Amino acid sequence: MITTAIIEDDAETRRMFAGWLRRAEGFDCVAEYADAESALLTLPDLQPQVILSDINLPGINGTECVRQLKPLLAHSQFLMITVYEDADHIFSALAAGAAGYLLKRTARDALLTAIREVHEGGSPITASIARKVVQSFQRPAAPSVAATADLSPRENEVLQLLATGYLYKEVADVLHLSVPTVNTYVRRIYEKLNVRSRAQAVAKVSGR
Repeated sequence: MITTAIIEDDAETRRMFAGWLRRAEGFDCVAEYADAESALLTLPDLQPQVILSDINLPGINGTECVRQLKPLLAHSQFLMITVYEDADHIFSALAAGAAGYLLKRTARDALLTAIREVHEGGSPITASIARKVVQSFQRPAAPSVAATADLSPRENEVLQLLATGYLYKEVADVLHLSVPTVNTYVRRIYEKLNVRSRAQAVAKVSGR
């Protein structure tokens, strides 16, 4: 019996996945959560073998939830179930500790197969997502943003993330800051570099 838990804010989707698991032979869904905060409170006590998590959750997002749960659930496997197909979300989730990445349009039988696979040590990834991962390695690397002595270490971290294409809220999530604090750092970066936009800041410290 593979024990599972679901972290998904959409009630209909959550009920559908839970129903699939509870009706399928060899599976059980021991817990359902509508947000990461609830999962962080009780999942470590349940120790399910496979955890299915959405990314776009209210409050703490699914990627950060996995990052926080991973040390508490050393023997659990995390499988992201999401609508996001972009490289940033894929790599962030995998770096946080997810062992697989599926799209929500995945069919029931394919989902059950993926859960078995991740439970057995595999890393199931939707075919179109796997293609994006391969393509990301085949593209020429983007020029890195050089650190500048005029900026503080934290300001350099913010600038590096902005140069990668992160939104302000995503920068805040990664660095564990509030969005207003990120705005303050960005304003200071612009002032110190004497620029008016993200593109100008990146170009200036990259020497372009």
